[in-house]
Amino acid sequence: MRPGHVFWFFGLSGAGKTTLATGLTAILRNQGRTVLLLDGDALRAGLCRDLGFTDEARWENIRRAAELAALATAQGQVVVAAFITPRETLRSLVREIVGQDHLDLVWVDASLAVCQQRDPKGLYQRSAAGTLPLLTGMDSVFEAPTAHDLRVPTDLRLANDLLIELEGYCRDRLD
Repeated sequence: MRPGHVFWFFGLSGAGKTTLATGLTAILRNQGRTVLLLDGDALRAGLCRDLGFTDEARWENIRRAAELAALATAQGQVVVAAFITPRETLRSLVREIVGQDHLDLVWVDASLAVCQQRDPKGLYQRSAAGTLPLLTGMDSVFEAPTAHDLRVPTDLRLANDLLIELEGYCRDRLD
């Protein structure tokens, strides 16, 4: 059995986490790897639907996701996770639960202005209208990471080019 590993994508809403995570998952599955895709929106629709967006609720959301990732990794799966993970304490929690040897933190980096322009779910528009409180980057802080394994600048490069680089990075980490 191949050892499991977690690639934890984090960044602002609209930075491209889900796009890259979904693309990378498809690439890794085509290579014959068993991959579990964990997406923040999907978990909040089910496993974490009882949680809000306070600091305490965000901590619990990330804890649940990291525990699930650790379970899958222990069974030899590759986990590709996409969560905003806005604070350094949350990223440290992921490291603690998953274990540094089985984890790569991938900062999907795009400026707030670019994310607001993309706004694929209309979240920034709703926040500006006052109908969505506690949006990360607006009413809730996103802390730039002090430690990460890879930075992916999605406001400077095309997603397809970034996926090619991500595939090579992951292959090096997994083989």
